[in-house]
Amino acid sequence: MRDLARWRREARTLDAGGRKIAWWAEDKDNEAKPWLLLIHGFPTSSWDWTAVWPELAAHFRLAALDMLGFGLSEKPKDIRYSITDQADLQEALLEHLGVSQAHLLCHDYGDSVGQELLARHNEGSLSFSIRSMCFLNGGLFPEQHRALPIQKLGLSPLGPMLGFVMSRARLRKSFDGIFGARTKASDAEIDGHWALMREGGGVKILHKLLHYIPERLQNRERWVGALKGAHIPLRLIDGGDDPVSGAHLHRYYLEEIPNADAVLLDGIGHYPQTEAPEAVVAAFLEFHRKHRILA
Repeated sequence: MRDLARWRREARTLDAGGRKIAWWAEDKDNEAKPWLLLIHGFPTSSWDWTAVWPELAAHFRLAALDMLGFGLSEKPKDIRYSITDQADLQEALLEHLGVSQAHLLCHDYGDSVGQELLARHNEGSLSFSIRSMCFLNGGLFPEQHRALPIQKLGLSPLGPMLGFVMSRARLRKSFDGIFGARTKASDAEIDGHWALMREGGGVKILHKLLHYIPERLQNRERWVGALKGAHIPLRLIDGGDDPVSGAHLHRYYLEEIPNADAVLLDGIGHYPQTEAPEAVVAAFLEFHRKHRILA
């Protein structure tokens, strides 16, 4: 992954609805390449994508932001966080960049944001056109999501306590439980994720960010319906050893989605883009070549 200090220096800032949002783009001298929007997961940030950034940048113009409450973006304590508002931010970034059409690659929390954007695309209300969408491990179907104990705590009446009990050691323990047996996050990666979570007092709002779990249930018809009603190429690239959204999600996706296209990565956990970046890039580019998006 890219050195975190360098990633910080490369961050740009967008004012979206009066909130400071950190974003990145790889778009110089790439006018002939299509745009790819990268949408990160919980509880991390767009820094996750740096493991695959250089290889993807060889084929796409890249754009990514830290969603509200994450990473280097603003983390207000007095709002109700929602997937729909986070989707609005993705639209705002592409509008800022003057992008009229883009491919999407989403992970975890970002899968739900992507589903909301896909629903808008399907109904003709999206401000840009989605050309294709690829999902990594995440709660595409709320009934298949297996919440971690720390997430259940955050969603309980004791939720505000999460900010007091969360620590680097707990982050390490949680990540060890959802990564593959041979692909655990390095100490440097844990240090980086923890620093970005703590940025701007972010640990104190973790329980607020977890509202996405019940929000998935409330919007199941809309968001699962977006997958079933899509008329653009879709693919799931899934780390099979993930207890949260691993092989069971892959099986369910194949059963539920018409003409499903899904790749299972054996031995890989919840963060395939950092655990197996080469395999993710290969599966992603093969998907695009299959649909004649790339030469």
